[in-house]
Amino acid sequence: MNQTGVAVLRVGLVVVALCIASYILAPPLYWHFREGLAAVKHSSSSCAPCLCDCSSQQPILSIPQGLSNTSFGDCAKPDPEVTGDTEKNFAELLSEELKLRENVALENQRRADMALLEAKKIASQYQKEADKCNSGMETCEGAREKAELALVAQKKLSALWELRARQKGWKEGVTKSQSQGKVQSS
Repeated sequence: MNQTGVAVLRVGLVVVALCIASYILAPPLYWHFREGLAAVKHSSSSCAPCLCDCSSQQPILSIPQGLSNTSFGDCAKPDPEVTGDTEKNFAELLSEELKLRENVALENQRRADMALLEAKKIASQYQKEADKCNSGMETCEGAREKAELALVAQKKLSALWELRARQKGWKEGVTKSQSQGKVQSS
């Protein structure tokens, strides 16, 4: 490659690298920029904090003499009794929720324990059945081996008797009545 080809290749690689970098970095930068604009707009459009000195002001509404609202002069100060009651109610609700969750957890644990116990019982029954089956198989296998040995011994004995019978003149396929007829006719 010549010098211009290498330069074009380098420029192409730089362009590809810039495209990949902008593809990765553009979305986060865009959202940070939007959040910054929203924060600037919100801070410029909000009003200045209100300063209120309620002790020096008179109530705007005229209250009849028989009715008095002492909390009106407090200018929305929090009532300690109401706050205390609300906190107590909130604490009671939380403790009730915790008790309910504990009860549910205990019930789930009890069910899981019962299921585990039942599974252990079933597994024990299956194990007993498997042991019985294995014992039966061992018995059958032992009986089969004995039967095979007895068959081999019986075959040896049969072969010995057949050999003796042939030595005495026995021929295969000749029945006893046929051999008696030959003996009488002679």
